[in-house]
Amino acid sequence: MTTVDQRLHARLQSLWDDAVAEKMSEPEKLLYRSNLLGSDKRITNYGGGNTSAKVMQADPLTGDMAEVLWVKGSGGDVGSIKMDGFSTLYMDKLRALKGKYRGLAHEDEMVGYLPHCTFNLNPRAASIDTPLHAYVPKKHVDHMHPDAIIAIAASANSKQLTADIFGDEIGWLPWKKPGYELGLWLEDFCLKNPDAKGVVLESHGLFTWDDDAKACYDLTLDIINRAMDFFAAKTKGVAVFGGPEHDSLPQADRRAVAAKLMPAIRGMVSGQQHMVGHFNDSDAVLEFVNAKGMRDLAALGTSCPDHFLRTKIRPLVVDFIPAQNNIDAVMEGLPGQVSAYRKDYAAYYDRCKHADSPALRDPNAVVYLVPGVGMITFAKDKATARIAGEFYVNAINVMRGASTVSTYCGLPEQEAFDIEYWLLEEAKLQRMPKPKAMAGRVALVTGGAGGIGAATAERYLREGACVMLADIDASALADTAKGLSSAYSPDVVRTVEMNVTDEMAVVQAYADLAVEFGGIDILVSNAGIASSAPIEETTLDLWNKNMAILSTGYFLVSRTAFKLMRAQDIGGAIVFVASKNGLAASPNASAYCTAKASEIHLARCLALEGAEAGIRVNVVNPDAVLKGSKIWSGEWLDQRASTYGTDKGGLEEMYRQRSMLKRSVLPEDIAEAAYFLASDASAKSTGNIINVDAGNKEAFTR
Repeated sequence: MTTVDQRLHARLQSLWDDAVAEKMSEPEKLLYRSNLLGSDKRITNYGGGNTSAKVMQADPLTGDMAEVLWVKGSGGDVGSIKMDGFSTLYMDKLRALKGKYRGLAHEDEMVGYLPHCTFNLNPRAASIDTPLHAYVPKKHVDHMHPDAIIAIAASANSKQLTADIFGDEIGWLPWKKPGYELGLWLEDFCLKNPDAKGVVLESHGLFTWDDDAKACYDLTLDIINRAMDFFAAKTKGVAVFGGPEHDSLPQADRRAVAAKLMPAIRGMVSGQQHMVGHFNDSDAVLEFVNAKGMRDLAALGTSCPDHFLRTKIRPLVVDFIPAQNNIDAVMEGLPGQVSAYRKDYAAYYDRCKHADSPALRDPNAVVYLVPGVGMITFAKDKATARIAGEFYVNAINVMRGASTVSTYCGLPEQEAFDIEYWLLEEAKLQRMPKPKAMAGRVALVTGGAGGIGAATAERYLREGACVMLADIDASALADTAKGLSSAYSPDVVRTVEMNVTDEMAVVQAYADLAVEFGGIDILVSNAGIASSAPIEETTLDLWNKNMAILSTGYFLVSRTAFKLMRAQDIGGAIVFVASKNGLAASPNASAYCTAKASEIHLARCLALEGAEAGIRVNVVNPDAVLKGSKIWSGEWLDQRASTYGTDKGGLEEMYRQRSMLKRSVLPEDIAEAAYFLASDASAKSTGNIINVDAGNKEAFTR
């Protein structure tokens, strides 16, 4: 088994391929180098760090050759960046900016001048780190956030550690908030230390440089490897974080505790917007949450600006004692813990705010540490919650190294605040696109591999929701999930193989949903079968099968949804996909029609029970949805075709002509109704039925 030490200290290997790179232009080599560096989280975290190259190019107006800075644009990620993710700026204009600089008190205004330096009308906004790259007098510059380097940078004696490990090859600069002044500091360092190959920035990260793209890449890897070698030697056999205080619960028990905690936390932190959760019980996380020194280190806060911008300055430590499995006491005390964190965060804001600071943001914790169990993170969407967890793992790795070889130092509170509530960061937040209609919502769709289920899931995903698909058909489930994950990201799609008539399987599916996303907002009860037989030929087994899946199954998934929604206390929406046959009788289908009628009445009952908790329950009644529907294959198709004396093609046409509007009903039509009934657009509707049947007067509800 690979240990935490082995994973942290495994040396970085060069991925550079000369045969690939030799055909590239300098900007293409920059992209290649960036993607290689960003492919390993030990080199830099998601969205963190940046890269640049100074390239000679023809001016589009004069045709003269101009020196152009290519640098990662604002908000980009080096691991996934494309060519359009780089800003391009004239170097002569960037140098001319020095004449506009009025000093440290006015450095933020320099960002407003960067668009005037744009080369070739590039629309990619330049980041605040642009001067840090522009003024280093080398063609290629890497700025990375390796855990091993930040562990040095966050140590009490970071300057001495840097000298001990790298000698004069790598310099050291004290903490300075990223910006124009730091760019001038870097230039000054380079001019005074022409042989230096890089610099460690206190509490921040690493800069390295060279005049060749590959040499710059190799240098970056070499410096990080040397830092990792140093920590590997120093921490070998050492009880990190003060040694263990708790033992981890078995994995199934860890997930069971998380499944109880996450919906409760989600309800408490979703006041301003619905939040999505992520759970991490990796070995690195468990080593930290179980350690004697965990609480003291966590209270010090994170060090690197990128870390606390994603995680807040410090986490909330949940009062769980794994040896006692005191989950009931924890659940009782959790509201007090969350409230205390909010008050502490508000006090931090009041202590540090300036006259022009942005208003207090969401005061809830992002990171929740649970001894013996792992780490929970909550954010506005799944990807952000996952990435926040990744950043805190970076912070754990930093604390691990720094506290072992020295004394770990979090960023001073005022400095942390000045970045978290930086007006330039606030402007970036204000530029972000408006959230989609279902951002932060979590849906469970039963029968998720069928035509209606898949179409409904796609509709929700399109509007920003997270979806768990439940189905009894494992193969179809995997195929459906693959397509949706490809279209909308693996972050937002989960699956569970589930028989809706199996009580324990239903309960476990919701527990899995809670661990994967934090809870539930929407249930689409859609799993179904269909049968056709004259009453004389309807066996008891056939009758019971219809009632088990279409009535009992709907009861089981709804009952557990209610429990989870009540635990969250933020309301919810339940949508039953019933049938026109639940209102209008149909020949040779008594078992099916009766079970569908049961669904409709169950929905009415649940609407009554759920109203006081803000749980809305509504029904969509489809009719004759043949496209993509599994119930229209096999015996049901043959039986219905026989009932009406036709074949499949004739049956579809017969249904179309039977409708008042003479139109076919498609899965996407049902999905649209299911979207409406789950969305805020229907926030004042419960106990209702929407017929999506192209018109059938026998199914009129009034």
